[in-house]
Amino acid sequence: MTSVPPPSFSSAKVYLVGAGLGPVAYLTQRAIAVLAGAEVLIYDALVAPDVFDLLPSDCERIFVGKRGGQPSTPQDKINQLLVNHYRRGKRVVRLKSGDPWIFGRIVPELEILVAYHCAYEIIPGISSAIASAGLVGIPLTAKDTGSGFLVMDGHDPHGWPWHALAQLPTLVILMGTKNLPLLVDKLLQAGKSPSTPMAIIRNAGRPEQQTWGGTLADMVEKTQGQSLAPAVIVIGNVVNQRIIPVLTPLPLAQKTILVTRAADQASQFTELLQQQGANVLAMAALEIVPPTDWQPLDQAIAKLEDFDWLILTSANGVEFFFQRLQHHGLDSRALAGLKLAVVGKKTSQSLEKFGIKPDFIPPDFIADALVEHFPQSPAGLKILFPRVESGGRAKLVQELKQKQALVTEVPAYQSACPAHMPEEVWQSILNRNVDVITFASSKTVTHFRQLLAQTSQAKGYQDDWRCLINHCQIASIGPQTSERCLQELGQVDIEATEYTLEGLTGAIIDYVHQDS
Repeated sequence: MTSVPPPSFSSAKVYLVGAGLGPVAYLTQRAIAVLAGAEVLIYDALVAPDVFDLLPSDCERIFVGKRGGQPSTPQDKINQLLVNHYRRGKRVVRLKSGDPWIFGRIVPELEILVAYHCAYEIIPGISSAIASAGLVGIPLTAKDTGSGFLVMDGHDPHGWPWHALAQLPTLVILMGTKNLPLLVDKLLQAGKSPSTPMAIIRNAGRPEQQTWGGTLADMVEKTQGQSLAPAVIVIGNVVNQRIIPVLTPLPLAQKTILVTRAADQASQFTELLQQQGANVLAMAALEIVPPTDWQPLDQAIAKLEDFDWLILTSANGVEFFFQRLQHHGLDSRALAGLKLAVVGKKTSQSLEKFGIKPDFIPPDFIADALVEHFPQSPAGLKILFPRVESGGRAKLVQELKQKQALVTEVPAYQSACPAHMPEEVWQSILNRNVDVITFASSKTVTHFRQLLAQTSQAKGYQDDWRCLINHCQIASIGPQTSERCLQELGQVDIEATEYTLEGLTGAIIDYVHQDS
């Protein structure tokens, strides 16, 4: 990974950031940029898991709750956390649901930052008060029926002037589902017509988004026994002007796909699948960390002029190799006498971040084609191959050596298995809610099997762990990963013909289409 300059006090700042509706799709560009440089994240509930993919791998994460009816960190302690981390010279992101200015408790945090002379920046977010109605087709303002609306907090219905509120055309109530019967009763007693339309929008902007429609007279009965929070309540005639678009179902709609990936991997694959309608669960099945010993790579970097070719077969190899170059005060100019070969579109894209275009990319983006299509005879060539510490690409190295190439293999990083399977993933597998499990590398297959077996034993699951996934389709990015799926899991149902994340997405769509 690219090295980040060490924090200095001059770079210290507290960012009060609105997370919008939760998922990355509803973050502002400024919020995304700030999260990418965060050193400390202090976050509330309702932040979607894919937001964490935007953070640097070494960012410290501190959960402070802030969910109605559940335990949360006291506000004065949150204030102190902001000041303490700022004084340590850190870039601190205080991530809040929705918009910080709308029920975001921003005032006490701003006051403490000002009192202690902390540099800060406020980054607005998309409030659920407005976005929820829009996402289900309800116009909060409309000619004749909606000349304005009031946003209110439903925590304490006793403190509002209900006779005045009953005269308003549209009410938008946040955090009110717990008091729904009382809110409805207050409006009816104040003279609001029982036939007044209303809607409750739960989990707006998320795959599990749900909407209930009704009136003041029947909404309590319609939602009896339902889990409503977190939700936004809209009351007024604008609800009757709701426009529900007729949409062609997306190809992966109603499919839940488990994506296994590296812990600090970007959310590109998740985004590709979500664009096709999938509900995506992300699970870290790899932790990419520095090698046990930098010395072999350092020695190779010191003698770069002795090599003819540099081969990079993964984005991780690119990131760690260039991180080490920078550690020695070098940059891409140190490679001026080398030719570069890369395997994979993603590897090539990682290289482009450093302003370099490879001299050779094998067809089909796979290592097996590299030697066969190598642009010159490998005989006598001195080739540097930074790779994962455990080895990998043994066939590629063997074939190069058979053709008399002089290959120097050096560990540039290592991949470890995470300690635990996320509880959300375990519950989804246990409840048979997962339709497809995807693998983009052989290592993720092995680590997934280890984690599933380990978790099922720890949870007291009585049957063989394989029973947990025998209803799932196993999707692989290419032949080598498929081979590992067969060895470790006993099956592979989907294999990409183009060995990229886009290719794997397309293969899943084709399989689902054929199966339907």
